Amino acid sequence: MINENMYNENMHNVNSVNSDCKKVIIVEGKNDKNKLLEILAEPVHIICTYGTLGEEKINDLLLPYEDEDVYVLVDADESGNKIRKWIKQMLPNATHIYTRRMYGEVSSTPLEHLAKVLKDAHFEVHDLDIDYDS
Repeated sequence: MINENMYNENMHNVNSVNSDCKKVIIVEGKNDKNKLLEILAEPVHIICTYGTLGEEKINDLLLPYEDEDVYVLVDADESGNKIRKWIKQMLPNATHIYTRRMYGEVSSTPLEHLAKVLKDAHFEVHDLDIDYDS
């Protein structure tokens, strides 16, 4: 369950949204966020849900972004599916990005695969010498 310090950190980030960031990616935790920061080559606001949230808290996190391009990249597990379900209800136009089930968690997905799925979703990524056609 989310602790109050993590929630307050996210709310601080929500209140200081970088106006240059037109894309928002929702992930579950700091490890997921850090992994994406290694790959992304454009400004993107990354929101951490810290796993399962209550509906009110997830509303607070997402409300500032309802007019932005929102992407969802969460773990392929029960908690991730629950987050996707809430977001589909609240932000039906959000784009859902998936890692392979065999990796389970975003943080354990190889950089090359994450770079490919992000590139496929039209994000600019750092050159990792990847063959994106495979």
